[in-house]
Amino acid sequence: MYIARRLEARISGLLSKFPAIAVTGPRQSGKSTMLRKSFSEGRVWINFDDPTLRGDFHDDPRAFMARMRNGAVIDEAQKVPEIFEYLKMEIDDDRTPGRFILTGSSQFGLTRGMSESLAGRIAPARLLPFEWTERETLGTPRDAMLYGNYPEIVLGGGDLGRDWFPAYMDTYLMRDVRSVRNIGNERDFLRCIQLLAGRCAQELNMSVYARELGVSEKTIQAWLSVLEAGYIIFLVPAYHQNYGKRIIKRPKLYFWDTGLVNNLAGVMSVDQLEKGPLAGPVFENYIASEMYKAIAHAGTHGRLYWFRSGGGLEVDFIHEDHARGRLDFIEVKRGTTPRIQMFAGLKRILADHKALDGAIRLDARGILVYQGETVAMGEDLLAVNYLEFFRTWLAGDRS
Repeated sequence: MYIARRLEARISGLLSKFPAIAVTGPRQSGKSTMLRKSFSEGRVWINFDDPTLRGDFHDDPRAFMARMRNGAVIDEAQKVPEIFEYLKMEIDDDRTPGRFILTGSSQFGLTRGMSESLAGRIAPARLLPFEWTERETLGTPRDAMLYGNYPEIVLGGGDLGRDWFPAYMDTYLMRDVRSVRNIGNERDFLRCIQLLAGRCAQELNMSVYARELGVSEKTIQAWLSVLEAGYIIFLVPAYHQNYGKRIIKRPKLYFWDTGLVNNLAGVMSVDQLEKGPLAGPVFENYIASEMYKAIAHAGTHGRLYWFRSGGGLEVDFIHEDHARGRLDFIEVKRGTTPRIQMFAGLKRILADHKALDGAIRLDARGILVYQGETVAMGEDLLAVNYLEFFRTWLAGDRS
């Protein structure tokens, strides 16, 4: 069973403009499956997992490149690092759009090869785990929050995740990490990931993790860089506009997939999740990852931030979209009733935004994303059911 991906439209657009594109993203997010299903027609399929093909390339690189002259999908490109230089020469000779599509399971090697040899010649696209709107006919929203959205788990059943995630961490992440960086004590590294999962959707304070693990802040920073590059976590930066207040500048940390968070925390059932301490953080993390996936798959230019002032004014997310002239202040709550106190922070920051003097002010509004019904709450204030939020706001309808 193949589930169409929203990224396909973006890839088609990029192929009409660039001679090459690279599809990156976490392992097992469906990159090869999508490319073979939707973009292999008329292109030679090269999979460098095959040692025979690797040998063919090394025996006669120019003859091998000639086989791909009319277009190719090159899977596991990072396994033959020399190919990036040959692709550079090929593209410089003929910049016809849509010739080459590169992908690979190791983001570290693939990204390094692209940045060193193909800068300015290749357009990136990221395929992340399923968005809710891509898989909503398969399982419930609670399944998505508990088990996550990797295709193999969605198609194979949520219980698969109990064994799948530990294998994923050991087989894929640790193998990738070992290939590019000495991370020191692997047990401490994995313990760090567990601590991060238990504190997802929180402000990142590296000194706290360094102290608890008995390592330096520099080590924590290096580990976080590895986890970002491996598509395990992402950071939401603090908003740059201070609205006349002292602001907190540290980012907030989220996981790309809440199934991994729950697995690391030992949460194995919906009941255990909803009655446990991670219920709120996992719900916020789920909303954050859906927003980031929608932005990445659609290729929009919006930016996500969070905001907290020294005086305690806090907003979970700020979506800044200069292309549309919009600024959305977004609060996330698990509740089903839109109580007026839930909008206190949104009202304050909207007032501060409107009071800006001499600044370029975007058209702003406050949005509460929660589990209740969608209802207007006053001028520029809206309570939106999270599933409707996925189908409308995240699908591009922000009117």
